Amino acid sequence: MINTIQTEVEFKAIPLPTADMGGDELFRLGMMYSTGQGGAPVDLISAHMMFNLASMRGSLEAQVYRRELSREMDREDIAEAQKAARQWIDAGRIGYAA
Repeated sequence: MINTIQTEVEFKAIPLPTADMGGDELFRLGMMYSTGQGGAPVDLISAHMMFNLASMRGSLEAQVYRRELSREMDREDIAEAQKAARQWIDAGRIGYAA
């Protein structure tokens, strides 16, 4: 007889940007991804993407954090983050500030 140990694993939804988010909300997502808080993994590419989207939505603070984060990232990772932001914009999930 084989004993089976069941463990309860709590899955949290990874926070993603939505079309109705403003610059401050997108900035907070960037902070979550840059620090690993709120159920988000530490992911500098996603953090840069969120800061990029937030700055497009008018967050001046996101511009500062994106610049600082860029200093810690490889060029390839920055390019990937920028591409991901463009894909969200092109898909209509996020738009520019009105």
